[in-house]
Amino acid sequence: MRSARFRRTRRSGAVALVSALTLTALAACGTSASNNGAGGSEGGGSSDPAAPLDPEAKVTITIDCMPPAAKAAELREWKQDVAEFNQKYPNVTIEGRSTPGQCLEPPRFTAMLKAKSQPDVFYTYFTDLPQVLDNDGAADITAYVNDRTVPLLKDIDPNVLGSLKQDGKLYGLPTSNYTMGLLINRKLFKRAGLNPDSPPRTWDEVRAAARKIAALGNGIAGYGDYSAANTGGWHFTAQVYSLGGDIVDASGKKAAFNNDVGRQVARNLRAMRWDDDSMGKTQLLKWGDLQKQIASDKLGMFLAAPDDIAYMVQQLGAEYENFGMGPIPGERNTLAGGNNYMIKSGISGDKIKAAVAWLNFKNLTVGKGQFEWARTKADKLPVGVPQPNFWLGVSKKKDDAARLANATMPVANFRTFMDNPVPGKAEPPKAQEIYKVLDNVMSGILTNKDADVDKLLSTAESQVNQVLANQ
Repeated sequence: MRSARFRRTRRSGAVALVSALTLTALAACGTSASNNGAGGSEGGGSSDPAAPLDPEAKVTITIDCMPPAAKAAELREWKQDVAEFNQKYPNVTIEGRSTPGQCLEPPRFTAMLKAKSQPDVFYTYFTDLPQVLDNDGAADITAYVNDRTVPLLKDIDPNVLGSLKQDGKLYGLPTSNYTMGLLINRKLFKRAGLNPDSPPRTWDEVRAAARKIAALGNGIAGYGDYSAANTGGWHFTAQVYSLGGDIVDASGKKAAFNNDVGRQVARNLRAMRWDDDSMGKTQLLKWGDLQKQIASDKLGMFLAAPDDIAYMVQQLGAEYENFGMGPIPGERNTLAGGNNYMIKSGISGDKIKAAVAWLNFKNLTVGKGQFEWARTKADKLPVGVPQPNFWLGVSKKKDDAARLANATMPVANFRTFMDNPVPGKAEPPKAQEIYKVLDNVMSGILTNKDADVDKLLSTAESQVNQVLANQ
């Protein structure tokens, strides 16, 4: 299953065949040196971990998730970036590993960590940190990351960096992040007499708008939600966060949703589904189902991250002009997540420095790598989706201006989302296990008119407490 959401929070179950393509340095064909342990040097580098990589250092690093051949434009950009990187670091050989589909599904990822067979630079989601550290998989890169090695470090959202830290130590660098908002079908909003430039900002407004859109008939639903494959629990969590609630308490040991906030979420969904009949007849939906509905003008709105829009255009044949986005209703907090790269524990100091130098160039430099928007536009890839969005200060202003100048979509449609940022809140511990439990709350509400909301929440509370007790 291809899923923007699953890129962020769990790995696809599809079997992935990993191949390797070696992209050799322009000026040298170095071979991988033996690991000397963190802090060691492989060829001319400084032993000071805070010092940037010596351009004369000779090192080979393996890097996860190079674009596969099927993504020709992305792969071409990767090769261009390697070539430009090698202009400064001619003795660094980058071996990219390509994975068709997703970057390592759960069994393979877990097996890789246990076998210590991960690449030197490996792709993870923000929620993977506990599992990686439990397997001693990632190097502590705190001493290697500073304003000399990552010059724009001060402009990276500290909440994003915080998701990559434990006990004050840094274990990764971000590539992308997201916060959830309300995705709308502008065409249906206009047909229902609603203003697509002003999406609903409260859940009461969502309910009212959903009734008007559903009244268009012809099988059109006003609002949609998930209730299967862990995605229902994911969206229940997002809605609880939007109203200022929690799924797990501050201790991390007890469920915190069986209360007035949890009941408000559950009863609002029940009212839209059964009293208003504004959520459609078909339920037990999972990621991909709502995207198909809204792309085919059969759904007015649902909670999503911004990159769903690019997916629907590229994969489902939709038009950018048909979509808009506002902040998550309630606006107290919004569920946030993202993905990043970690660096394998036990490798040499020069390898760590080379990895940090590459990640800085490819993912953390405004105007370069993934933020080279003019190139992205020329390669007919989407520009203008408000994600990644981890920049602050001057870097944010520069990146926003470049996105706007090279936009391939009407970015004004997302202005309400961009102009009204909601504080991001990380996923709960044991997120996927908890989401699986909360799927039952969502499916119970959306498939059974006579479901007992209090009983659903109480049962889920007991089950989540058991999940947390087994950490």
